[in-house]
Amino acid sequence: DTAPWHHTALSGLILDPDRKKMSKSKGNVVTPIDLFDKYGSDAVRYWAASARPGVDTAFSEDQMKVGRKLGTKLLNVSKFVLGFGEAEGATPSTMVDVAMLQKLADVVEECTTAFTSFDYARSLERTEAFFWWFCDDYVELVKQRAYQGEGVSATDAASARAALHRALSVMQRLFAPLVPFVSEEVWRWWHDSSVHSAPWPTRNDCLDGCTSLGEHESKLDAVCAVLGAVRRAKTEAKMSQRAQVSSLEVIGPDLAIAAVRDALGDLRSAGSLLAESFTVSGDSLQTSVTLAPTAE
Repeated sequence: DTAPWHHTALSGLILDPDRKKMSKSKGNVVTPIDLFDKYGSDAVRYWAASARPGVDTAFSEDQMKVGRKLGTKLLNVSKFVLGFGEAEGATPSTMVDVAMLQKLADVVEECTTAFTSFDYARSLERTEAFFWWFCDDYVELVKQRAYQGEGVSATDAASARAALHRALSVMQRLFAPLVPFVSEEVWRWWHDSSVHSAPWPTRNDCLDGCTSLGEHESKLDAVCAVLGAVRRAKTEAKMSQRAQVSSLEVIGPDLAIAAVRDALGDLRSAGSLLAESFTVSGDSLQTSVTLAPTAE
């Protein structure tokens, strides 16, 4: 007279490329051992974890290739961040750093809710989306400050390093149940214990000691939009991302302009800006980029 389970989760079927159920009787089953050798265990697990409970999913080596790319990027960004060394006793304080951690805190809450509902695929989706944004936008935006380049104060450099280390710790723990082997590897680079015995991250792990949280996330979105416009201009001109920008004109609402001004040091370094102008006007952000001519 006792229920045998409190919860039951059902996985879906695995389908072959023709969308037919894989089964031994049909002769269309792919055994995983060769896939482990070809792509790695984490990549195969990534594909499996991408399928939501109860939903049929197609067998996809392309998805495993994405998982392998994710694992490689986690190795590389961990090595890059840890190369700065820890900022002992520092707390993230600049708008850009605190905003990034606010975004990550929201991801932690979403992933916690998803796992509580056995929706591991949602947790992977949200963690992965943040991770690629972190690598492509945030790291590129702050890396010169973390290096403490010319004109960067020790306080601002320490803020960037502290934020990078916090984010790395949280992301490695978020990934641990989903891509366990690479997560363990990068965690062991700077911890003596296993990531799989570490506590699940919380919002406080991201924001402990941070003050003046406010509307930082929307401000950071504006900064990233400007950086994105600069990158697109260089890509469309088939120029290196290191190419200099002779002038940058930004028009937008007061909050966005204030945010861009606040992050101007990071933007100058990341975008190789030589001159900037700002105008408060309208409801939308507009950016005009003029590239410096290259030497013939």
